[in-house]
Amino acid sequence: MVRPLTPLEARVLGVLVEKHATVPDAYPLSLNTLVLGCNQKTARDPVTNASDAEVQAAIDGLKRLSLVFEGSSSRVTRYEHNAARGLNVPDSAVALLATLMLRGPQTSAELRANAERLHRFADIAAVEAALTELAERYPPRTVLLPRPPGAREPRWAHLLCGEVQLGAAREPTGASDADPVSVGELVALKAALAQQAAELARLRALVERIAADLDIGLEPPA
Repeated sequence: MVRPLTPLEARVLGVLVEKHATVPDAYPLSLNTLVLGCNQKTARDPVTNASDAEVQAAIDGLKRLSLVFEGSSSRVTRYEHNAARGLNVPDSAVALLATLMLRGPQTSAELRANAERLHRFADIAAVEAALTELAERYPPRTVLLPRPPGAREPRWAHLLCGEVQLGAAREPTGASDADPVSVGELVALKAALAQQAAELARLRALVERIAADLDIGLEPPA
């Protein structure tokens, strides 16, 4: 590979690696299947909406880098990846790179889980060893990102598209990521709850008065 990939080229290559392992009966992939794989809503970060023409341009770019070839023996043009040979990495590394290309920066534990259908790693240490080997080769293929505030573990990213823009790295998920609530918002929330409580009390008093007029017994509130 003599130049960085575009984000869409990386997505296309990742999809080919993924579908090769997960739906071998449909592999090599047609352009239509590749477009669907690039734009699917699950297991993708970020979610894209690439057109047929854009995906075809990405395929053509990957073909010039010898990372993708046209399949044979089909009336519909189909495509297959050549990632291991084109990137000069083992199949286990291809699985990790494809998972990073499809899902963005991830921790070692996330990578082990998300790459399991592509390659089964014995443990997290095996994942980290493979990632470290990719980071130490020339040119480096992966990088360990600085641990963001609130995160327990750092995340790994691929370098196939060039240097990682840290601002684009996925933020950690969970309760700690919620936007902080201001004092003003807390005061407004308490006022709204107090207003709702007063309204409920007024409605209950009205119901009790009507029930008394109609001589209907009411159960005490729980």
